[in-house]
Amino acid sequence: MNSTPCDEIAMPKAKTKAATANTYAVLGSDEGEVKRVAAELASNLTPAAAGDFGLETIDGAADNADQAEARVKSTIEALQTLPFFGSTKVVWLKNVNFLGDDQKARSAAVQSVLEELSELIDSGFGPGITLLMSATDVDKRRSFYKALLKRAEVQVFDRLDSGRSGWEEEALEMVQQRAKKRNLQFDDGALDLFVLLTGGDTRQIDNELEKIDTFLGKDRGVNAELVRELVPLSRAGVIFELSNALAARDLQLSLKLVRRLLDQGESAIGILLVAIVPTVRNLLLAKDLMERYRLPRPHSPFQFISAINRLPAEATDHLPRKKESKCSTGYHAA
Repeated sequence: MNSTPCDEIAMPKAKTKAATANTYAVLGSDEGEVKRVAAELASNLTPAAAGDFGLETIDGAADNADQAEARVKSTIEALQTLPFFGSTKVVWLKNVNFLGDDQKARSAAVQSVLEELSELIDSGFGPGITLLMSATDVDKRRSFYKALLKRAEVQVFDRLDSGRSGWEEEALEMVQQRAKKRNLQFDDGALDLFVLLTGGDTRQIDNELEKIDTFLGKDRGVNAELVRELVPLSRAGVIFELSNALAARDLQLSLKLVRRLLDQGESAIGILLVAIVPTVRNLLLAKDLMERYRLPRPHSPFQFISAINRLPAEATDHLPRKKESKCSTGYHAA
């Protein structure tokens, strides 16, 4: 058994709207995915024969409202300027940081110039000209965002939210898909540990998968020991591993992890309350549920979380909860 909480993460899936003009937007809180997808899209949209004149990039990272206003005005001017030495060009307003809910975004001048850009998108800016926008901080209540959904091809990539329930299955799916592209074969324990340590962060997932890929060479099998060796252990990861070690009755590993937590500045009473007590509690709760509802012995903590989340509400009313999650009982091995 393991005391992994069943907090919730929303998987970063791309949501797309069809374009009504030559306008594309790549948005969302997953900075790594937004930058990757936007760069690929810019490359695909830019005509190969146009050379340096085929792509005009405008830095959307503004320090204040005046800069933000100026960047949007530059974009409008670029969209109204005919392409040089060719019939097409792409205008990329890149890394925009004034579509959120900060002081820049709330500026009347910025809102006014965004409305002007919205009207230009609506009316069209001539054949052969394409607008691409990328932004990671977006307030979806704003009229400009709603206008983009209606008038542009929009892809939204939001980070997995580990504060909500159901994140485990979605994170597992994402890691499995990316690992499959590299022909990496995780065993169950390694996959669960990798998901926890990377926390659904696509950039870290890609970085750690690349590290494992390079380390393995021709061998494609990934076990938990390899993950422990190559993927950095955060405080949450150490607590997760300690819970597993306690549940598996591995005294040597448990002591090693306790020492690591002590070296990181954790107090003994803190380790007891955060890792040891919840693990023992969850072991007892999980065993009780398995016996009363004849739950099969699962192969991973996340599978067990899914199983108890499917039980009727009265069966899990007594379980501890976090935020909006359905339960906080995990498992390692019954």
